[in-house]
Amino acid sequence: MGKSGKLQAFLIFFQANNQEYVEYSPSMEKKKKIVWQLDQEQIISGSKNHVRTFKAMQKNSPLLQNANYKILTGTPPQEKKLLTVGISFVQHPHESCLLHTLQSLFQASSEPELSYIMVLVHLLNPDPEWLSQTVANISSLFKPHIETQKLLVIQGLLNGSSLPRDVNDTHHSSSCKALYSRQKTDYGLLMNFASNLSDYFLMIGDNVHCTQKFVSTIYWTLEAWKEIPWMILEFSSLSFSGKVFHTRDLSRLTSFFFLFQDTPTDLLLSEFCFLLAQNVPIRFSPTIFHHMSNCMFENACFPVEKEKVFGEPDNPTASVLTDMMTVLTFFPQYAYTLNEDYYATLDPVRGNHLTVILEKPQKVIRVEVLTGSAGEGRYRVQQGQVELGYDLMEEPKDCTHYTLLGPLVRGHLDQRVFYEEDAVKELSCIRLLVLAPQESLLLIRQIRVWTEPEEEQN
Repeated sequence: MGKSGKLQAFLIFFQANNQEYVEYSPSMEKKKKIVWQLDQEQIISGSKNHVRTFKAMQKNSPLLQNANYKILTGTPPQEKKLLTVGISFVQHPHESCLLHTLQSLFQASSEPELSYIMVLVHLLNPDPEWLSQTVANISSLFKPHIETQKLLVIQGLLNGSSLPRDVNDTHHSSSCKALYSRQKTDYGLLMNFASNLSDYFLMIGDNVHCTQKFVSTIYWTLEAWKEIPWMILEFSSLSFSGKVFHTRDLSRLTSFFFLFQDTPTDLLLSEFCFLLAQNVPIRFSPTIFHHMSNCMFENACFPVEKEKVFGEPDNPTASVLTDMMTVLTFFPQYAYTLNEDYYATLDPVRGNHLTVILEKPQKVIRVEVLTGSAGEGRYRVQQGQVELGYDLMEEPKDCTHYTLLGPLVRGHLDQRVFYEEDAVKELSCIRLLVLAPQESLLLIRQIRVWTEPEEEQN
């Protein structure tokens, strides 16, 4: 009998309350310990999110207090949206890239998805002829989205000028410092305008291709992370594109930018996160935003980012332990094998776990956890999270401490793994933790692990 036949047979037995083929192996002491750890994590995470440095920081930069805006086309939405998609555009050799980016964005989104977002384009150029032509092109191609308040085009001005003084100085206009300053001003004006339009803000470049249903991907991720403190969620490996912020943090972020005018913007983001207690990036895989190959141009100040290409997972040798029921021959180890086998269990409760114990510590760089059936996603983990463990102890076989990688998003997690500076950069455990009871069958289909090749570690 194949796996599907065994599963169907088990369901028949289960519905008839026949427990003959169910083996239960609880570890109540360990479960109590995990539940206690969960409660402690909730208390600690709340306190970590309050950092005195940024409590004292002014809400708005002095530069932006004098900002004025012109609405070039469109109307601000009457109701607050979930997400503002911000695009900054300055005149450069590939004029059509902005139009291609907007076309990609709208084509990748369904009408229900578009009801959650507002697309905000900021044009940073004082040339009236260029502005007029660019606005005319946008208005011609995206008239329906403008009329339905899905697209708004603005120009931000500082003291009557859209550029800082040092950028207008032609003697310095080619220097990287001046370009960084202009970029920060551009982003600052864009974010300042966007701060009251929605709950969240997504930044993308003017040369980006959006994958299908990217709005839904972000929506469900935000739902899963809503109870967990975070500063930036990254949906691509690009330096700035694909990053999502709380709009309530935008004023602090722009103030932080203007404190370091000569530093590249993307380098400041990690420091901003660190000051607000997010010590490592939170980056999801696969990326849902890509550079358009025909819209990339070389610039010494803004080198083109190379997206990391992952091969197949390599799942290093490991054992798999759980305190959940083992159903028929759907053993825990099957969740870690790279084939169609899976682990099945019944009625998990809060604190239940399935833990991968690596044979030796590994530099893990990506983890994916798939639960539920492959097609419809039935029998998935309703509420759960994945944790990374360090310092393996022999008795009981477990890691001494864990850190959160992330919650499951609709029964699925696929995230990059980053390590704090000066911290241990090798894992010994990967733990899937159930956060809420569910009275149903549960399938843990696959745990996929990517490790860094040894030649790259040296």
